[in-house]
Amino acid sequence: MNNQLKHAPALAHLPADLADALLVGRVWRQDVNGPSVVVVRKGEVFDITAQAATVSDLLDRDDVAAFAQAAQGESLGKVEALIETALSGAEAPVRLLAPCDVQAIKACGVTFAVSLLERVIEEQAGGNPARADELRKSLLKDIGADLSAIKPGSPEAEKLKQEFIARGAWSQYMEVGIGPYAEVFSKSQPMSAVGLGADVGLHPESKWNNPEPEIVLAVNSRAQTVGATLGNDVNLRDIEGRSALLLGKAKDNNASCGIGPFIRLFDGRFTIDTVRNAELRLLIEGAEDGFRLDGESRMREISRDPLDLVSQTAGAHHQYPDGFMLFLGTMFSPIKDRGAPGAGFTHKLGDRVSISSPSLGMLVNHVQLSTTVAPWTFGVRALYRNLAQRGLLN
Repeated sequence: MNNQLKHAPALAHLPADLADALLVGRVWRQDVNGPSVVVVRKGEVFDITAQAATVSDLLDRDDVAAFAQAAQGESLGKVEALIETALSGAEAPVRLLAPCDVQAIKACGVTFAVSLLERVIEEQAGGNPARADELRKSLLKDIGADLSAIKPGSPEAEKLKQEFIARGAWSQYMEVGIGPYAEVFSKSQPMSAVGLGADVGLHPESKWNNPEPEIVLAVNSRAQTVGATLGNDVNLRDIEGRSALLLGKAKDNNASCGIGPFIRLFDGRFTIDTVRNAELRLLIEGAEDGFRLDGESRMREISRDPLDLVSQTAGAHHQYPDGFMLFLGTMFSPIKDRGAPGAGFTHKLGDRVSISSPSLGMLVNHVQLSTTVAPWTFGVRALYRNLAQRGLLN
């Protein structure tokens, strides 16, 4: 992990209203050689695994917020210390993990008009970044409509679709961007997400890639949205751009999914409306070249309501008995040149990516290759073996 860049204070990685925020997550404890479920109350971390063996179990409770607020547990100290340890990369008796465990990790794509255009560009460029700038100008000229003003699945969207088909310009990305059905895919496997301070991984074959700053909803087995957190859906533009059938290769790689630092539970202060109006900031800092890129994603510009995306993911057609984490997509698609003019943006190893929103805190990860970051070895079977050894399974 590259720590040459000076990181922000620990409190900057937590909700601005920390004293009133109800946070849940996971830590690795060396003394039990396994993970524990924790709750953060007024800045103090409590291990409540004896009462909720997994985060999935916790989120399934009818009284999840009240339970997390009152559950007794062992104090693990101040949350600032946990954040500092995560950012330093140092070994410690207790270290922060991604806040989800056995939930499925799902993601929605093409949920913002800007990202829709960039997906079409990737497709028409065939994964070649050198063609992106020219195609972007051509598409903006040809579309002749403000896609952000068009409601997906509406009669206006269908009319625009027919116009594009007549011109031979329809795209599979346009279909999920303004058609009736959202794009929902499996981003990563349960237990595979990395948390605050960890390295995220790029497939070594990718030469055109970027981070995707997103809000991630925490949804229980009854398809009830009970909280939210931050996520980085590492995006390989060249691989997915060659073919949508390569989506799995582009998305589901070792450490390609960052989530955290904590799940903030919905309560009287933090609600789905907070999510609907959230603004995310992205900062990319190059470790070697001094590159710096600021970006943002404004949830009020999303083309589909977050709860609509949840209902398209789960319902009578598809159940998730362990719940799921749902990436909501992003309006951020970096086009700032890094290197040759017209080449656009791509990651360099060592980049630090910071994704933040006042109500959720800040998720920080460093970019390396998926083949060189720590391999994923602790899965669902390992989790339940560990919990059984600790006498935590009923």
